[in-house]
Amino acid sequence: MTHPNSRKLIIAIDGPAGAGKSTIAARLARKLGYINLESGAMYRALALQAIQWDLGFEDEVALLKVAQQSQIALEPTLTGNRVLLDGQDVSERLRQADVTAAASKVSVHPKVREWMVARQREMGLNGGIVMEGRDIGTKVFPAADLKIFLDAHPEIRERRRLQQQHVSAKETERIVAELRERDARDRTRANSPLVPAEDAIVIDSTNLREDEVLARVEELLAAKFA
Repeated sequence: MTHPNSRKLIIAIDGPAGAGKSTIAARLARKLGYINLESGAMYRALALQAIQWDLGFEDEVALLKVAQQSQIALEPTLTGNRVLLDGQDVSERLRQADVTAAASKVSVHPKVREWMVARQREMGLNGGIVMEGRDIGTKVFPAADLKIFLDAHPEIRERRRLQQQHVSAKETERIVAELRERDARDRTRANSPLVPAEDAIVIDSTNLREDEVLARVEELLAAKFA
């Protein structure tokens, strides 16, 4: 896919867990030759740091302090980003259930989110990025060139998440409960709740294959900058 514009763009893809935004953002970034910024990976890295430091997830002051002392970096590779926490590759560890659950709890704190948003804006300052998360189009980059809100029926998202994590039958109930709890927390938090930006284009991926979602986003991008 050729670049639709000589200026490097900022593309925001928001949505709940299991909607497919991480996969679509990564594939679109590769096709455009852009950087894929994963806000979720950054929050999971901070959550892992909190676990390692044995911090309470409700202690906003301590979480902010450890955030300020941590170095979180994303390194693009052919198969996706490597996530470095203080120089160590923690990519695999971040996919584990305890870190995923902790990330949602860490991310509710306003001061933590302010710190993270500032880092994300620095990383995307020069454009040429596809960034996915839950408040990219509303908070991080409200002037993004294209905003997508990717959603899907809760049951479909739960099924996708179970497939991604390759969980056993006895773990299914726990994973589904955690996903529903996270949905509720993300959508109702006072600071940067999960909602589509006013100018975002909503795509329901419930009945769409991954390739169909990607094609739809590419169509929107081409149409917007034709």
